[in-house]
Amino acid sequence: MTVELAYRIVDVFTDRPLAGNALCVVLDPTPDAVQQAIAREVNLSETTFPVVTGDQAYDMRIFTPESELPFAGHPSLGTAWALGPGRWTQTTAGATVVVEADRRGAVMTQPDPVLSSVDPGAAVAAVGLAGAEGAALAEAAGMRHLLVATESAIDGLDPDPARVAAVTRRAGASTLAVVRRRDDRTLHVRVFAPAEGIPEDPGTGAAAGPIGAFALRHWGTDVDVTILQGLEIGRPSRIEVHAAGGAIRVGGSVADCATGRFTLSTTRQ
Repeated sequence: MTVELAYRIVDVFTDRPLAGNALCVVLDPTPDAVQQAIAREVNLSETTFPVVTGDQAYDMRIFTPESELPFAGHPSLGTAWALGPGRWTQTTAGATVVVEADRRGAVMTQPDPVLSSVDPGAAVAAVGLAGAEGAALAEAAGMRHLLVATESAIDGLDPDPARVAAVTRRAGASTLAVVRRRDDRTLHVRVFAPAEGIPEDPGTGAAAGPIGAFALRHWGTDVDVTILQGLEIGRPSRIEVHAAGGAIRVGGSVADCATGRFTLSTTRQ
């Protein structure tokens, strides 16, 4: 028995292909048993499996190469954009959010994060950071992100993947984000998630809202900030964040990159 599944690869947080954060959107209904294997085969930060459930509404599962996520940002934006322009209601295991997509890109709502101060020492050592001003564990939409604030340059970091994975696991987090304030409207960010099979993420939408809220609290940055991420790994991303409490929004441009079909042979047991 052969199953054919259409897919589309889009690049999120960029206005051109082969930049930003790539996403594979599998457009046809996909057997649960092969979803993780497809994500591992594609080997992008995330692969999504949306199922349209009504007028401008869909349910979605999200997988990294290693595991399923309850929520993620760039998959939410890229999936809604791939499904077509409109005001979509998206439901995943972690949250129900609204994603507005147009020809240029997409913008999504995000729940407010809960920010808890933590000791940055282990994270600083794991990524090879010169020093930190503070750190917080951010919880939102079923996800946890370990956020580290620094005034030091972060372009030359030399993270130890095993140590980063251990630090994030101890915190119950999926990602470790290092955040540097360039000015009150611009943040330079690097995000590492080796425990999820992602050594470094080019553009992390799920962490972007918490990062904007963290920067606002820690430095008093503007409520509207731009996150610059991914340049160090050749995938520059530009993420726009509105960090006002109760009205957090994350968005960016989306570019079409590729289309294709999976042809999967299955054997009946």
